[in-house]
Amino acid sequence: MQIIYISLLTILASTIGTVTGFGTSTIMVPVLLLFFPLPQTLLLVGIIHFFGDIWKLTLFKRKWLWKVLLGFGIPGVIASFFGAKLIFSLPANLITKIIGGILVAYGIFIIINPVFKLAINYLTSIIGGVTSGFLAGFGGVGGALRGLFLSAYDLPKSTYIFTSGAIAFAIDSTRITTYFANGTRLDSLLTVGLLIFIPASFMGAKIAQKIVSKISQRQLRITIAIFLLIVGVKLIFF
Repeated sequence: MQIIYISLLTILASTIGTVTGFGTSTIMVPVLLLFFPLPQTLLLVGIIHFFGDIWKLTLFKRKWLWKVLLGFGIPGVIASFFGAKLIFSLPANLITKIIGGILVAYGIFIIINPVFKLAINYLTSIIGGVTSGFLAGFGGVGGALRGLFLSAYDLPKSTYIFTSGAIAFAIDSTRITTYFANGTRLDSLLTVGLLIFIPASFMGAKIAQKIVSKISQRQLRITIAIFLLIVGVKLIFF
């Protein structure tokens, strides 16, 4: 039954995570932490998230925005390495509450002012890459911060999701390797379960593809802002 429940959670998380660009971790990590230790949870969700990145790159293929990808990707990879190392020595509680406050404030701001837009430059990309990469490695929920910065660029729908997937692919590769290097392993049940969880994540991504094709750019942006607000509240209070 555990495999079935995680598979259903994966489909739900993949659908919402693909539409919003956050990835599966933002939903799956808090739920699975109720049943598994943090390192094992981050490794399991990291692997599922990694394949979710591949689905984004495949289903929403668009041209590469190199200024964003390099600005986010290189600092994000470095930051995710250090974040992943720190989970073995530091509590995440304070950092997650601070991040939660930022997400709540930004979510409310975008709902009130949906036309807000950041200029696409290396400075904002580097800041976004470092903060989201670190939190991805440290707590597995860097996608929300990545969504914060990318949504502020007001990219076209498919470009937003594709770019988010490309950045996450590099970051997830680094943090998964770091978890393994520090001795984290999945138990036999979860390892076998990946044979179901990974296809389940693809099902969620396909559902998301159909949803994205039916909503406007403005609706997508408001949807992202609402989920940022929800994630922020969760990080602060739960």
